[in-house]
Amino acid sequence: MEQVTVLGAGLAGSECAWQLAKRGVRVKLIEMKPGKMTPAHSSPYFGELVCSNSLRSDELSNAVGLLKAEMRAMGSLIMGSADSNRVAAGGALAVDRVGFSKYITEKLSNHPNIEIVSAEATDIPDGETVIATGPLSSDAIAEKIAALCPDSDLHFYDAVAPIVTLESVDMESAFFASRYNKGTADYVNCPMDKDEYLAFVRELASAKEAEVHGFDDGGVFEGCMPVEVMARRGVDTLRYGPLKPVGLVDPRTGKNNYAVVQLRRDNADGTIYNLVGFQTHLTWGEQKRVFSMIPALKNAEFVRYGVMHRNTYLNSPQLLDRYYRLKSDPRISFAGQMTGVEGYVESAASGMLVGIETAARILGLPAVDFPQETAIGALGLYVSGGSVGDFQPMNINFGIITPLDHRVKGKRNKNAEISKRSLEIIEKLKEKEVFRIEDHH
Repeated sequence: MEQVTVLGAGLAGSECAWQLAKRGVRVKLIEMKPGKMTPAHSSPYFGELVCSNSLRSDELSNAVGLLKAEMRAMGSLIMGSADSNRVAAGGALAVDRVGFSKYITEKLSNHPNIEIVSAEATDIPDGETVIATGPLSSDAIAEKIAALCPDSDLHFYDAVAPIVTLESVDMESAFFASRYNKGTADYVNCPMDKDEYLAFVRELASAKEAEVHGFDDGGVFEGCMPVEVMARRGVDTLRYGPLKPVGLVDPRTGKNNYAVVQLRRDNADGTIYNLVGFQTHLTWGEQKRVFSMIPALKNAEFVRYGVMHRNTYLNSPQLLDRYYRLKSDPRISFAGQMTGVEGYVESAASGMLVGIETAARILGLPAVDFPQETAIGALGLYVSGGSVGDFQPMNINFGIITPLDHRVKGKRNKNAEISKRSLEIIEKLKEKEVFRIEDHH
């Protein structure tokens, strides 16, 4: 039996290794942690969540909710872990990040078809290889990847939000609620009046940033933009972004506030909360000073400050096919954020597709060829050629999924029907042989 080497045990590499192994394919999983860590990593476990602890909406009227449902239907390791380690977050799926990563690590470590090698991958091995070294790829492997795709710009930057203890939040200046009262009241909402907001934005826009080599505002991916960059774009930018007060009626006044900072639970015990949308690369001292201007956070204890780190991604439409294989050398596949899928769920989904299709190829079975009517297929097809103009990282969205062939009234109804169609297609695809040979270890 041929062996597949998977480089990197993040979300994509872990899911890919699992999909291969449970179909009887031998996997060598190479992960440099804990021997070598990146600036954004702190845990020795696989599948570490370095940004938020939320996997976003779980509703089928939302594209990422559909993608998760497809992955659950096909036996995803990442979704199994998320569902086993979920914490309350309204209509979203949020997880206890340590429990989530431990679950993944234990499952992979105990699978008889997976050999785990704790070492930094400094070269691309011979034979079938999946590169899932992520946006935080070490310099050595990033150089090798760059050599495979000389025309690609391989760098952009990403940012991580700070975390505070719940007990240090002034709850007399805050209230529990979910936007539009959806689900349970899981978010801590920290309101500001107009004067407080304007003073906060002024200080935020001029606060001192940590030095990040090569960083500039133009290189920031819009989906994970530092909060201070947003503040510089206009006085009301934050009120239309992460600080929007819409749908959050203050129970103390019965009215909406001028601006609201939301905190989301970050662990199962509900003792620590992250500042939603507050990715930043301010110095730690400036984060403490400026974020303490939020009335409810005036005495906040920061257990983690935001950090800025390098991200790496490919010009995938030029380089990859629908199976995320390198067109110039099809024994090499890529998975995860490096391909230009954006988000935890999307990264894991790309690893899932690569694992399933690579297993089919190695075992001499027909390809699944996930169609554009499915979220997992639409994402692969977009990344491998569906984008136009300058290629930018992409979250799953209904705009890249094949539209319905009939009219449906209302956006939510239309999206729900697209989801229903997709899940029916997934059930039919599961009749293919590559799904029937799982060893259910």
